[in-house]
Amino acid sequence: MEKSKVYFTDMRVKNGDNLPKKLARLMKAAGIGQIDFQDKYAAIKIHFGEPGNLAYLRPNYAKAVADVVKELGGKPFLTDCNTLYVGGRKNALDHIDSAYINGFSPFSTGCHILIGDGLKGTDDTAVPVKQGVYVKEAKIGRAVMDADIFISLTHFKGHECTGFGGCLKNIGMGCGSRAGKMEMHSAGKPHVNPDACVGCGACAKVCAHGAPVITDKKASIDHDKCVGCGRCIGVCPKDAVCPASDESNDILNCKIAEYTKAVVDGRPQFHISLVIDVSPYCDCHPENDTAIVPDVGMFASFDPVAIDVACADAVNARQAIAGSLLDEQQRSQEHHHHDHFTTVSPDTNWKSAIEHGVKIGLGSSEYELVVVK
Repeated sequence: MEKSKVYFTDMRVKNGDNLPKKLARLMKAAGIGQIDFQDKYAAIKIHFGEPGNLAYLRPNYAKAVADVVKELGGKPFLTDCNTLYVGGRKNALDHIDSAYINGFSPFSTGCHILIGDGLKGTDDTAVPVKQGVYVKEAKIGRAVMDADIFISLTHFKGHECTGFGGCLKNIGMGCGSRAGKMEMHSAGKPHVNPDACVGCGACAKVCAHGAPVITDKKASIDHDKCVGCGRCIGVCPKDAVCPASDESNDILNCKIAEYTKAVVDGRPQFHISLVIDVSPYCDCHPENDTAIVPDVGMFASFDPVAIDVACADAVNARQAIAGSLLDEQQRSQEHHHHDHFTTVSPDTNWKSAIEHGVKIGLGSSEYELVVVK
């Protein structure tokens, strides 16, 4: 397979220049102008950051991307789907509030925010996964699939389950509805926490298979009837319905690759990853630890697999920041690995997503790095 081109620029700027301008130049050098944006809707997939976390991408970068899309005649919007866990982004209202709190608004970014899977995380569409091994139909937020063009804007950082949170994680997990996220995280089916359940019956009303049963004002789920769609999770007002969250990390990575393919297959796509503030864990945490390596730079490519490999290689080529979690782990023989992400999260293997992505035709792990000034 021919090597994919991944374009790179560092974070250095001179007087009269700035990083948003440099990002715009990178996008144009990488060929985003080859896409026909004229009068087309362009979804820009971004993580708005869990309130309390300060490692997420600043809205200035989102504005730089939106401005390029508008310059090319497109109609951009920022999007993400609701979270499976309880937090500041579990429904569209809280999600948009969190985005505003973290500085994302039509005034700061020049475009609107649409939560991809709707108010309660149940507005999804079943998308076939060509060559899918673990997923035959991915449950993707409807607004994501309604867009004509898909752009990922990723904060590249570590992750406690997948090794790192890069382009594939931003797309695959990020664009899955709450039911889709459950499918990726779980080998089993949801269950009810009786202490939180108030017996309102919302789960029973939304289920097409009669799996939730209300007894003595408490719900339970009949797993013989449950098909694992996860809609009960989205409608529960007390977050009493819980996912199994018992999938192995390697299979989780493979499912993320398959969900990514469902999102990008058959339509124009473009990917941007910023390797800055490389925190050891996901931006879904309501806090962030100090970065594990110094800032690297900005990457852009048409290949979601190649850009992840290029970013991982760049991080692994950096020395650990003194006093960071990576530095602490490297000092411990028990956790010392040659890969920074495995050193930080020893039970993960990020290469499983890459290998599976290549296997299903999502992209190439071989890349040519093109430096842009």
